[in-house]
Amino acid sequence: MLKRAFVAPDPGRARLRFASRAVLGIGLAVTVCGAAGHSLTAAVTGGLAALLALFTVTDPTVRGQAVTTALLPVVGLPVLALAALLHETPLARDLAFLTVVGAGVYARRWGPRGHSLGVFAFMTFFAAQFLHTTPGQLPELYAAVLMSLAAASAVRFGAWCYERRAPVPAPVPAPATGRGLARITTRQAVQATTGAAFALAVGQLLSDQRWYWAVGATWWVFVNTTSRGETLVRGFRRFLGTLLGIVLGFLVAVPLHDEQVAAAVVIAAGVFGIFYTAAVSYTWMMLSVTVMASMLYGLLGVLDPALLVLRVGETAVGALGAVLAVLLVLPVTTHSVTDAWVERALRCVHACTAEAAARLAGSTTADPAPRVAELEALLGRVRLSLAPLVHPLSPLRARKGRARQVLALLDDCAREVRGLASVAADPEASHDARLAAACWRVESAVEALTAPAPYTRGVDTPPRAAEAEPVLAHLHALEQALVDLAVPLRGDRRASLSA
Repeated sequence: MLKRAFVAPDPGRARLRFASRAVLGIGLAVTVCGAAGHSLTAAVTGGLAALLALFTVTDPTVRGQAVTTALLPVVGLPVLALAALLHETPLARDLAFLTVVGAGVYARRWGPRGHSLGVFAFMTFFAAQFLHTTPGQLPELYAAVLMSLAAASAVRFGAWCYERRAPVPAPVPAPATGRGLARITTRQAVQATTGAAFALAVGQLLSDQRWYWAVGATWWVFVNTTSRGETLVRGFRRFLGTLLGIVLGFLVAVPLHDEQVAAAVVIAAGVFGIFYTAAVSYTWMMLSVTVMASMLYGLLGVLDPALLVLRVGETAVGALGAVLAVLLVLPVTTHSVTDAWVERALRCVHACTAEAAARLAGSTTADPAPRVAELEALLGRVRLSLAPLVHPLSPLRARKGRARQVLALLDDCAREVRGLASVAADPEASHDARLAAACWRVESAVEALTAPAPYTRGVDTPPRAAEAEPVLAHLHALEQALVDLAVPLRGDRRASLSA
């Protein structure tokens, strides 16, 4: 697990830049709040706003990211006011919180922007419970949020806007077929609200002061998951990460919470860990969140060992709420979701090779690089969807083996597509009829693999002697991987490539 989080491949050092920029942006936001004379509560609120802006805004273009960031306070500030006004009326507060949960998940139907705004709305309400926000604090908190978002934006869109030089991937929203309760986002909204209601009720039995931890655990288990299998694995990893974070909190946060410089260093390390590990290990991300939250409680003067133990209990309740909801309320099967993501990944391979073929044929506008970036994002979704099947505790050995084979072969496809794109970018490789023809054979193989009819092998591949040239070796390996995928995906007998 440690190796996966910190030694995992980081092409282009994207995760390192993502995490480093987050530390810089959030640090600047908190510094600006401090320079303005804001209270610690306001600084924490502003830092959280900056963290969410840098973490959740994932529009495919820089312009889209800027628009979504500008919309965050439009959604978050009214929710913050609502939470503060209902602070002394628990029943109304709880109903409002559940409404925000449902609306936040339902908003995912509008893609990355809807997802970002939904998360920001939820976390704003959550932060109001975390900090016991009252109406009298609203002017200062509003100013802190706006100043922090401006500071984070100055870093993201000004000082360190590395996205302007990177390929722009197409957005990768969840499958959105069907209407009403047949739509995945609608089913998830109902599930999340039901799970949050359970977490809220049981969480309040454990603590009438920290019950919101349970609701937060339920919410974050549902983020970026679609099927019941994904949610079950996410719930387990959230609890495990929280438990490990609490252990580390006893060793770090409890003895150092009175040392402001040390606390700041630990919080910065927590922020870095959240952003650096999010894409590869949810467990390590939650460990980082827990250590950071423990230190914040220390700065607020309420940290003690009993509080950390309570957090474990509340997290377990929240994870249980999510598990019960996905199992009992409008369940979405892992199989249906996985098939959709795999097909989209294969069609993206098709699109990548089509762009490469056009580039090799002499087109000056064709560019496979954005499609390669999209393929990476889609493969991340495939891995998440297949996580329940490849989990060490999965008892389904045959399905586990097929799932691992699919992942390995899709990784092979991605590697060869990246190599193909790099060769297509070379002007000297253009206008080669053999390469263009090989690209079309790959497209034919993808079409055969994704067609609803029984699998039939596409166009015959050339003899293996063609591997003498590197670019043809990429294409031959890609064809091989696509044909091999027929075995785990369709259960067909492996087709020979020797013809």
